[in-house]
Amino acid sequence: MNSKLGQLSSWAALKVGRLTLRIIKWLIVICIAIILGFTLYAVTMLPKLQPWHTERLHNEFTALQDSKLDFDGYMALETKLFDEMHANIKKWDHQNEAFIYSRFNSESYIQKLADGAPYNRSFRMNVPNPVGHALLIHGLTDSPYSMKAAADALLSRGFDITVLRLPGHGTLPSMMTEMSVNDWNAAVRLAAKDVAKRTPANQPFYIVGHSTGGTLALQYALDALEDKSLRQVDRVIAFSPAVEITDVADVAAIIDALSIVPIPVLEKVRWQDVTPEYDPYKFNSFPVNATKQVNRASKQLRKSLVRAKEKGIINQLPPIITYQSIVDATIGPNGATDILYPELTGAKNHLVLFDVDRNKALGSLQRPESGALIDRLESSPRKYTLEIVSNKNTNSARVNITRFAPDNLQTVIETELAWPSDLVSVGHVALPFPANDPVYGFMPGSGQNGVPSLGSLLLRGENGAIS
Repeated sequence: MNSKLGQLSSWAALKVGRLTLRIIKWLIVICIAIILGFTLYAVTMLPKLQPWHTERLHNEFTALQDSKLDFDGYMALETKLFDEMHANIKKWDHQNEAFIYSRFNSESYIQKLADGAPYNRSFRMNVPNPVGHALLIHGLTDSPYSMKAAADALLSRGFDITVLRLPGHGTLPSMMTEMSVNDWNAAVRLAAKDVAKRTPANQPFYIVGHSTGGTLALQYALDALEDKSLRQVDRVIAFSPAVEITDVADVAAIIDALSIVPIPVLEKVRWQDVTPEYDPYKFNSFPVNATKQVNRASKQLRKSLVRAKEKGIINQLPPIITYQSIVDATIGPNGATDILYPELTGAKNHLVLFDVDRNKALGSLQRPESGALIDRLESSPRKYTLEIVSNKNTNSARVNITRFAPDNLQTVIETELAWPSDLVSVGHVALPFPANDPVYGFMPGSGQNGVPSLGSLLLRGENGAIS
């Protein structure tokens, strides 16, 4: 009997081993197919790479090389980085059409619109006798400019401001191919240490972030729960934080495999998208590594949330205020609504959701998912404060704010705001910018120096005619 059981056990183990081996072989085949398929697409379909896609700068901050710098040292290194970039630009073909209309041409209309684009770098803004201090962090492919309006708002309330440029940003898009989430976290800690040092114990210290910057801000607050050498912030403000990224992002680690091969034709494999660099403050081309790193940042954040919950310290987090569009083609709203906020307790935590324009004339053009999500959140029990920014009613463009307290007590706040007739929703990149922003504003007349803002341009044409 024991002999038969032993034979049966050996046979089962053999079958399991063969099945496991077969699964591994198929996974290898699938990975190879994905790598070769993307390589073929990148090499044959992506446009020609320009110098700003291929050249690397050598004075960028990294966590490994520059971890002992303070923030003044970070900014000094940043000066060397920008000097290096400008020296490289002088060597490029200035008659190249791609260069003439790019952000890198100091004589271009884009540079005139952005007044020379001074906010691609870290900067500070100070007031006499500040009442508090704030660190602001921009998002992926962005620059510190995307935090300028929020910085101005806090400055007007008496806060000293530091806006951080994340490594890999503000210079050449090629630098995004080498950046890492470790570099970002190290830079945030350097800047936070500097801001905390200048913040008296009796004054508030805020950290504010947009998109990936929101992820890093939340990560710092969670890290400070366990690392007592970090000063805890008194409030986190997040615009469209990247709490959860689509599962497809995991493929980035696979398709990036051939990018390390030193063959010039394979340089394109580093890129998901290659487009003209006309935007003065945001990279338009998008490397595979950018997806890989923001995916790592969001996973790190979710692991930290779980660990804080398991250790029973999650309720020690400072108040978290999040502004999120209910439609968000970049990261979606569910990371905030279904992962972050269910773990937060207390009316001090606010989730502010911007609905779509609910005018009945637009109803048949809108996806029903956004309305279903709001209905679910309004009817579900919660331990935080939920605020919905939406139409007063379906016959009106006027906007009200409906506030739901943790005990479900509702308060309606009337505003003077109204939906513009040609605007259906706000989105992922819209939240930190005022409607009349000189570079991105959509209001008629937005712009400066005689150049209309990018957001005010409404261009029509055949597919491929414009970017």
